[in-house]
Amino acid sequence: MKHPFSRFFGLGEKEEQQKEMEEPNKNDEIMKLSISDIVPNRYQPRTVFNDDKLSELAQTIHTHGIIQPIVVREYESGKFEIIAGERRFRAMQKLGWETAPAIIKDFNDTETASVALIENLQREELTPIEEAIAYGKLIELHQLTQEALAQRLGIGQSTVANKLRLLKLPQEVQQAVLNKQITERHARSLIPLKNPEKQIKLLEEIIERNLNVKQTEERVVRLLSTEQKPKPKRKAFSKDMRIAVNTIRQSLSMVTDNGINLDSEEEEFEEYYQFTIKIPKKK
Repeated sequence: MKHPFSRFFGLGEKEEQQKEMEEPNKNDEIMKLSISDIVPNRYQPRTVFNDDKLSELAQTIHTHGIIQPIVVREYESGKFEIIAGERRFRAMQKLGWETAPAIIKDFNDTETASVALIENLQREELTPIEEAIAYGKLIELHQLTQEALAQRLGIGQSTVANKLRLLKLPQEVQQAVLNKQITERHARSLIPLKNPEKQIKLLEEIIERNLNVKQTEERVVRLLSTEQKPKPKRKAFSKDMRIAVNTIRQSLSMVTDNGINLDSEEEEFEEYYQFTIKIPKKK
């Protein structure tokens, strides 16, 4: 029998591996294991399990039973670690089942992690952050480049690169993506800011003001423009200049108090202070 998801390791076809992982082999014995003896996969990339969808799955299992057993491996102290099928396991827990149908495989840590990661990636139900974490773990486990991983998964290298960039964002931003408070495109828009404090501050603004992606990108451009072109520091007023400016202001107030309408503007420049006075001619 080929290794489940063997294409990832350079063998077989994707459809065959999916079938091999999901359907028991003729030689595989389906065991009834105590639910209390089964533990979640340590390498599970999914961190958010939708309770409503789990309830729907539980109802389906209650009505039709388990079509596909979960896949486990022997763990420590008489326990069994899930390799594939954690959602089914959680649904059975919801139903209060005492036992679960399972196939026991002899997998090592690397194989267990790889199967769990790839199974979830192929189901396309992970959040962008969970997907990025899965890519990162696969690269680490198999010492791959981004390009090599992309080839093995049948996706573009840019897809892998863009997902991994999300992991460089502050934890607050990543959590907002996980909680679906912002989209992946929102998060990617924050990357050019680089400064974590500014990224978090803009994240708060996105959520508070419900900014769309275009508005977020425009906000980032303005912030970057401000960073690149700092405003020149204004020269401090000397004592004599303050006296002169205040004297002119008092004079203008006296003219206005005497019933003469005038229009005055004040402008401060780097080298000087300017008053513009307009006195309308009487008709």
